[in-house]
Amino acid sequence: MSTERDRLLPTTNGEASPSREARVRAVLHGVLTVLFAVGLGVLLILSRIRDWRWGGELPRDPLEAALKILEASPVIDGHIDLPDLVREFYANNVSAVDLASKMPQHVDIPRLREGRVGGFFWSVYAGCPQHEGYDAGADFLTATWRVRDTLEQIDVAKALIASYPDTFQFALTSQDISNAIARGKIASLMGVEGAHQLGNSLSVLRQYYDLGVRYVTLAHMCHNAFADSCGFLEWLEPLHGGLSELGYTLVSEMNRIGMLVDLSHTADTTAKQALAHTKAPVIWSHSSARAVWNVPRNVPDDVLELIGMGENKTEGVVMVNFAPEFVAAEGNATVEGVADHVEHIAKVAGKKHVGLGSDFDGIGGVPRGLEDVSKYPHLFAELYKRGWSQSDLAGLSGGNLLRVMEGAERVAQQLQDAGVPPAFDIYKKRRDVGQGRIPGKGRWLVEEL
Repeated sequence: MSTERDRLLPTTNGEASPSREARVRAVLHGVLTVLFAVGLGVLLILSRIRDWRWGGELPRDPLEAALKILEASPVIDGHIDLPDLVREFYANNVSAVDLASKMPQHVDIPRLREGRVGGFFWSVYAGCPQHEGYDAGADFLTATWRVRDTLEQIDVAKALIASYPDTFQFALTSQDISNAIARGKIASLMGVEGAHQLGNSLSVLRQYYDLGVRYVTLAHMCHNAFADSCGFLEWLEPLHGGLSELGYTLVSEMNRIGMLVDLSHTADTTAKQALAHTKAPVIWSHSSARAVWNVPRNVPDDVLELIGMGENKTEGVVMVNFAPEFVAAEGNATVEGVADHVEHIAKVAGKKHVGLGSDFDGIGGVPRGLEDVSKYPHLFAELYKRGWSQSDLAGLSGGNLLRVMEGAERVAQQLQDAGVPPAFDIYKKRRDVGQGRIPGKGRWLVEEL
């Protein structure tokens, strides 16, 4: 035990000197002072570069910072309607399309490059039969031209991708996307925007997958044999109460083959049932937050709360739509408003569960500040100003989607390795199959069973 006498010992000149304990305290105080100064310096540096793991200091200007972030983590958009524009403006004549020059709406190669786009889903869309002048019938048994039209859209997308090999690279997997971006190409995938485009057939689903389609939206602005739609700006009266019996089988089969389940356009009941049933992660390819702007097409909080990686949650990503009518009141849609949707989804579901699905070339109007694909950096600059880190923004730009795709691919491999067989369920209201008929002598005969 030290005493006052121990702490002050005589020196050779008769003056008191510090004890060993006092000297140790002085050294420790000096070391701590140095460490504090170093730590403060590190914090100041990190506050400027936001996330040091990417290396290099980010510019002070938010737009310049956004551009630098997107150079390393380019945008992967979940939904662009370029094939539909080619259908409407060019009658599907790919040879008349010049993507290297200014296109009529929101998308062309120069603006894709300016907007730091690294990939996008080409929507192979054919509208609901009743919206396109077809008689769909109460049982969805007519208007099978939608399958024909979808095949034409697939052909248009693949032909355009092949026409610009220096720009686009056809992609089928998450790894394909990463490889394309590493080569400086724009990864090009396809998505089918509505299960009415399946012609009530699981076989058509599998054939679309073999052609390169990697997501199917369970409904568009109409109900179909599989699922209920939410409608557009006003609610549709429910038909199935969510998924039909065949709809549950559809989700299971999509999981098995690795087709992403897309819940944009679906009724809340459809989304909740699909989230509870799916074994694989899901996406909303182009939807926003209902709490920010209350229209049926946007995702409500009680659905957002089901998304995540914890217990009783389903892995997924909600990719924010830029359509003005889904962003804000008429005339009020802006880049700041879109950022509000991004932030709300991030607040409820988490920043790892939000992405971008602009709907460019499929929307009539655009938000101020997000007029075309060249303007993505302005959204990232806005979020950067709001405190989003480089890591957060890299997830938003495409990292979150890649994680979800990898998850769906992993589940498909597991199901196939486990020997889960294909589903061959037939839509029960069809009358052209399963009737016990065999051909004979130029006419159909009823087989005696």
